[in-house]
Formats: sequence, structure tokens, C-alpha cells
Amino acid sequence: MNRRILVVTGDGGESYETLYAVHRFQEEGDTTVIAAPSKRRLNLVMHDFEPGWDTYMERPGYCLASDLTFADVVVEDYDAILLLGGRAPEYLRNHAPLLDIVREFDRQGKWVFAICHGIQILVTAGLANNRTLTAYEHVRAEIEMGGGTYATEQAVRDRNMVTAQTWQSHPEFYREVFACLKESELVG
Repeated sequence: MNRRILVVTGDGGESYETLYAVHRFQEEGDTTVIAAPSKRRLNLVMHDFEPGWDTYMERPGYCLASDLTFADVVVEDYDAILLLGGRAPEYLRNHAPLLDIVREFDRQGKWVFAICHGIQILVTAGLANNRTLTAYEHVRAEIEMGGGTYATEQAVRDRNMVTAQTWQSHPEFYREVFACLKESELVG
């Protein structure tokens, strides 16, 4: 089955999270579509953890072209949405059309996947309330202020949502993501 996955990022999106997601879905025969505020080449970044630093470091990463804008997204055309981390969610969460898209995926009961700071978009969309989510540890307060429960596991599933802490959570996150997608195939 060729599933269509809407991948959300923008300038400052985490490079490794983005490329890993695109390649991992493609390995499974899925189609990924990169959505961003504008259709153009995006400047991604690399976040890494260095000894002696209290938080992550940011360096320039790879670039990747977006396929369409948020205004062009038709939710019915996709099986799932993936909200990537990095610094991009800091400004993407203020983009009203994106918040509407994420809410519509949830309303339709479609899969909503988010990793690292991508969870900030879920919180701003009002989707953390009464959910158990995980994220980069410094997003914990936002989850809790949004009415959610913060979990310390690398990846957490709560109904139609799967969240993960960082790119270091890829093994646990993608095992859960593909289990969910396979579950949909069995039902559908």
C-alpha cells in the first residue's frame, strides 16, 4: 500500500529528523510530501548535544525543497502527518493554517506523529489536553501548561498520536509509527 505522509518543517527544521523521516518512509514504499510556509529550498539545521553545554548546539545542516505550502494541503489526500523538530516549530506554531491542518488530521482520526520540538505545534493547536506526550525535555512545561501529561519514554502513543523526544529516539519512534500504520492497513 502506498501511503501518503505529510511531513511538516521549515527553515531551522532539524536536518537529521527530516532526512531520516523522508528516507525511512520511502523505504517502506510510502510517498512523503514536504509542507512548509512557502514552496522553496528550506535551510535545515543540526542539533547536537555537546559535553559542557546545558542545552543543544545548532549548526547549519542540509537543505531540502518543500513540495507545497500549508495553503495547498488537502488533509483527505494524506494518511498521516509528521511534525518535525528543530527550531522551525517555534515559528510554525504561529501559522494558523498549519494549526487548522493538524486539528483536522486529529478530528478525522488520522495519525498525528511529532518529534522533539514538533510537539510545540500540537500544544499550540490545543491537542495536548488530556493526552500523554513526550518531547525534548525542555518542552515539558508547554505540554503540561497545555493540559497534557509529560512522559519520559523515548516514544509514546496516545490514541492516534505518537510523540518522541529527539532524533535519538528514532528507533523507538519509528517502530511505533510503522506499527500504527500497519494497524490501519489491517483495519482498512
